Amino acid sequence: MNLLGNLVWLIFGGFFAALCYFFGGLVLCITIIGIPWGLQCFKLAGFVLMPFGLKVVSDSSNTGCLSILANIVWILCGGLVSAIIHLVMGLLLSITIIGIPWGRQHFKLVELSLMPFGKRVVAA
Repeated sequence: MNLLGNLVWLIFGGFFAALCYFFGGLVLCITIIGIPWGLQCFKLAGFVLMPFGLKVVSDSSNTGCLSILANIVWILCGGLVSAIIHLVMGLLLSITIIGIPWGRQHFKLVELSLMPFGKRVVAA
């Protein structure tokens, strides 16, 4: 079932969204300062590419205040907009019974797109 959900997801916008996150990661990795945020874009690109069968968990690594500061910068530089877009898409898809599984995937993406530092993507 995950394979079918991922295929439909890719056909109807998942591939394009992953490509956008990947391109954003490449642009951020051009500068030395942007590398941490670029790596988070790559994490999001991988999750957006195949969201069915994956989940977001808190990372057990002790990064302390650095991840909080990096998440604040992320939120101010586009993370909030990205999370709102995933939230709206999830709500729109959840209006119909057929769209609920894809809406749930957008709701999973809200958590990671809002604050990616200190989170990991693992198999469900």
